[in-house]
Amino acid sequence: MTQPTKTLVIAEKPDMGRSIAAAIEPRARGGRTHIEGESYIITWAIGHLLTLAEPQAYDAKYKAWRYEDLPIIPSSFKLVPNARTKEQLKTIGELAKRCGLIVNACDAGREGQLIFAYIQQYLKLRQPVKRLWISDLTAETIRRGFRELRDGRDFESLTAAARARSEADWLIGMNGSRAFTIRHKALLSVGRVQTPVLALIAERDKQIEQFVPEPYSEVEAVFRQGDTVYRGRRIGERLRSREEAAAIAERVRGKAGTVARYEAKESNEYPYRLYDLTLLQREANGRFGFPAKKTLDLAQSLYEKHKVITYPRTSSNFVNPENVPDMHRALAMLRADAAYGQLAGEAEPARVHPGNKGVVNPAKVDDHHAILPTPKRASGLTPDEAKLYDLIVRRFLSHFYPPARYRLHAVTTVVEDDEFRTKVKERLEPGWKKVYESLDAGQGGGRGKGGKKRADGKNADAEARDGGKSDQDEALLEETDRPFSLMAGGGVACVEAVAIDKETQPPKPYTEGTLLKAMESAGREIEDEEVRDLMKERGLGTPATRAAIIERLKQVGYIEMRGKTLTATAKGRTAIELVRAAGVEVLASAEMTGEWERRLHEIAKGSAEAGPFMEQVKRFAASLVEKVARQTAAGADALKEPEKRARGGKRARGGAAAGRAGGAGKSRRRGGEADWRVGGSGSRTAAATAGHTAANHAGSRPDASGQTSGSRRLTAKSEAAANAPAPASSPGSAPSLASAPGSAPPSRAPVAPCPRPGCGGTLIVGRAGYGCSRYREGCKFVIWKAAYGRWLTESTVKELATRGKTRPLRFMAEDGSTFRARLLLQDKQEGRLTLERV
Repeated sequence: MTQPTKTLVIAEKPDMGRSIAAAIEPRARGGRTHIEGESYIITWAIGHLLTLAEPQAYDAKYKAWRYEDLPIIPSSFKLVPNARTKEQLKTIGELAKRCGLIVNACDAGREGQLIFAYIQQYLKLRQPVKRLWISDLTAETIRRGFRELRDGRDFESLTAAARARSEADWLIGMNGSRAFTIRHKALLSVGRVQTPVLALIAERDKQIEQFVPEPYSEVEAVFRQGDTVYRGRRIGERLRSREEAAAIAERVRGKAGTVARYEAKESNEYPYRLYDLTLLQREANGRFGFPAKKTLDLAQSLYEKHKVITYPRTSSNFVNPENVPDMHRALAMLRADAAYGQLAGEAEPARVHPGNKGVVNPAKVDDHHAILPTPKRASGLTPDEAKLYDLIVRRFLSHFYPPARYRLHAVTTVVEDDEFRTKVKERLEPGWKKVYESLDAGQGGGRGKGGKKRADGKNADAEARDGGKSDQDEALLEETDRPFSLMAGGGVACVEAVAIDKETQPPKPYTEGTLLKAMESAGREIEDEEVRDLMKERGLGTPATRAAIIERLKQVGYIEMRGKTLTATAKGRTAIELVRAAGVEVLASAEMTGEWERRLHEIAKGSAEAGPFMEQVKRFAASLVEKVARQTAAGADALKEPEKRARGGKRARGGAAAGRAGGAGKSRRRGGEADWRVGGSGSRTAAATAGHTAANHAGSRPDASGQTSGSRRLTAKSEAAANAPAPASSPGSAPSLASAPGSAPPSRAPVAPCPRPGCGGTLIVGRAGYGCSRYREGCKFVIWKAAYGRWLTESTVKELATRGKTRPLRFMAEDGSTFRARLLLQDKQEGRLTLERV
């Protein structure tokens, strides 16, 4: 029998496979599934061809969701083919029979290693394996990678870490999601990474809602010394009244003063870091409003389809010394490019060299270096691809320019014993910032146009470097291109002074860009120094998964977009509260992810075994199930789905539509889904309709990654058991305050007298709202816990019940901005509320 002589190359995706074929077998021919040449057969995986099996693959009883079957801990994990790509998997198996050597050409990282390992395991491939480890898909890099193929056995530790990550996420996601869903009778998805990210958003929302602004006043003045005019702000104790500020302004206006202190020093500002994926996503979100997933998709297209950038799913902002020649080749290409020829022509190649620590730092390059343009000229890009490519090229070019030079002036001016401080940033040489001038002027430049203007190319990276200046700091700083000088000790005239009213500001809601930054830097509060240091490098999720995590939270109804900002829905907030109340609050923190990443990092480096780590994960999964079983069940209304699309195609905003109108949510059945709408008098109560919503959505179960998928359904028996609605009142009345089966009675402590004329009852706390104790006698008064996107506290409800209005509170508008308003009790019969802006 003839021994196989060809080599099978397995790439991760078709475009990658075709790029490899063009480089190593230019005369090869092929089609939809593979390309074959004289020495190589190149095929591809189309992403994950295999996933970890669902629980019912181990035992049919797991098809129904029952608490007595938890925890589900397989002795060994099974793999199942992806139904959409099983033919490609079969093709790989047939091609492998004709080959004596296999090259793993999947992405050079943990997930790429897992994709190949699953194929190898499922198809029982026994051939020797070599590993292709490259960071871009240019022909030269591919050919060099094949000359330097590594032994597949060198990556066994990385494979072990990849398997451990996948199986551990399955154990926590599958058991946690089933436990919370069954216990609380509503679909609840939990996961090692998605739950801490949800907690970040919910906590930020809470900080905004509870923020009480404090008014204060400032005094700003304009001074003149010779031909130099500048502005200063009074420093000292914060002024609490406008009258005091106005008196100071009146006292110094028109008076003579002195430059008490004056310092001037020159400073260099160096280019911002080269892009990693997260930084690129943040920048694209800030400039163009691109969601994180869109930026990732565009970057993948630039990498795989156009081959004009290097591997984008990187966490590094630096390169290795051997990448420097490639950077010079890319610069030479840009000099011949019509769009970038002028900028590239003024660049100085000698500035990028192995000794430039702002660019070259092997210690900070893990699997892949920073994102760079390749020497291939870009053409045929879509408008959005061009915008992203333009960002990458400009960041790249900036490192071939000198630093921007400034003279920084610090001035303290004294008038009538009041001190005023001024900072002036005088630009001497634009240096690398010249690369951004056309972009920030709104001219687009290069191939990309439009986008958000930001002075001097300032971006997400600059904000991180600055540490986030407060408004107070910014007010002191003036930037100018004109020469600025003063004489220390010299006299000045105060030509104007004004009192300015201000108030302290709450934290800003997360955008996708700022959430990515928070995910990247999560874990800084962790006490364990080793874990904290590792989290500094990794954060929550990876550059390749963070976009998918955000999209996942949207899909399960935990968060929603308000303009460009993200906010947690009522369901999302409740989910976090339930996780914490169950005694598994570590699942909602970055600490567990940090500890896992530390252990996985050790496994990948070969300094630890996967076995002990997996045993620890199994114990945690069992403990999680046990703790959730002891938890008081939440009411159905507390976990209702966010509003579905209403008429006109608009999605209702806010976590509690019912609270907006002071009435209950009305459910209309359409296409098998509950269409939540704002209800008025006569509508069914939220408690009555919540069961429909849960039944429509809890038919999903976690997938192999421990998440949930709406494409799979529970059995009718288990669905009914998991989603039985709490007892509901008659149509048009307040929800029942009696306990649902299996739950403890809500607090009966009176909050305030019932405002309904002639009632005589008291308001008591229920699961969804504050209802009247005489509801059995027919009182329909209820104030819902969620109103206009806020959770109402007992003290707020007491204000409404006794005074008919609240103090000014902070609310969030549709576009994500905040405003102050009072809640008013509009209807004393049923508790409907309205807003009054202040």
